[in-house]
Amino acid sequence: MKILVGDVGGTNARFALVEAVDGRLEVMEEATLPSRRFPAFSDALRAFLETAPAAREAERACFGLAGPVRRNRCETTNLPWVVESSEIARTLGLPEAPLLNDLEAAAWGLTVLDPNGVRSLHEGSPGAAGNRALLAPGTGLGQAVLIWDGQQHHAFATEGGHGDFGPADEIQVELWRFLMRQHGHVSWERVASGPGLVAIFRFLLEYEGQEEPSWFAAESANGSAAEAISRKAHDERCQLCGRTLELFFSLLGAEAGNLALRTLATGGIYLSGGIVFKLLPELMQSQFLSAFVAKGRFQSLVQEIPVRVVVDDRLALWGATAWALRRGRAEPVGVPG
Repeated sequence: MKILVGDVGGTNARFALVEAVDGRLEVMEEATLPSRRFPAFSDALRAFLETAPAAREAERACFGLAGPVRRNRCETTNLPWVVESSEIARTLGLPEAPLLNDLEAAAWGLTVLDPNGVRSLHEGSPGAAGNRALLAPGTGLGQAVLIWDGQQHHAFATEGGHGDFGPADEIQVELWRFLMRQHGHVSWERVASGPGLVAIFRFLLEYEGQEEPSWFAAESANGSAAEAISRKAHDERCQLCGRTLELFFSLLGAEAGNLALRTLATGGIYLSGGIVFKLLPELMQSQFLSAFVAKGRFQSLVQEIPVRVVVDDRLALWGATAWALRRGRAEPVGVPG
């Protein structure tokens, strides 16, 4: 069976034609397009179909989108798009083209992901099982949960990244005040995402009384400030960039621990997305785990929960495919390692 799938975020729209062969999933066509280049989702989809005409042979389709999905309709969070499942189905000539929240799609991807697609950050208890949760800092802060029913996992989306940010020390209180003046409401997404990384850097400039570096203004103008901060911290050319990453990973760890408690994710917390993948060495040396387990009376419980980093960047594509196959009562075995 051939399935047309997509993983659409505020930065990139990624499409693929995946074929299920003997219980294995293989990518036949794939392309990544800059989301903001297109006025609507349908325009991005048509651009992919023009470069990959074989995708019109798809027998099913499923798309993960960065935003809440209600009644097969999605208003994307970080793009001015309204996506209707019925319109996509007409474009593709299919009976249906279901929509999933992008993190829900990624969570389904965990159910078929090859073990080689993850790296362990914290082992936790041997044989840990149960609910799982996924945290993905990117253009936003995606969160999803996999509920364990005793036999299999069931994924569902959340908008937990928009919950209230809770500072844990004095400098985080000052960060909250800094962002409160700008936004009124301060969510975890404001601090633990790509834009959050930039916000922390701006805050530290003000907090430490430093002048804005010339490179920062230039990178901000072309929308690549977060990448520049990460790069300069990685190359150890900017001390403030290094401190920005330290605070960022501490905050990400704190929210990962919150998510673990909210969902009782004894089967593991998973991190995905370009930020954690590209900065894996910095993440492993950061205060992430210290903040993750700093949960007072429940520290011992959180310490038993594994933390893993997904290094397969097709996670949401695999998940959309898995969901489409489940819907067609033809569940896949897994993906290539």
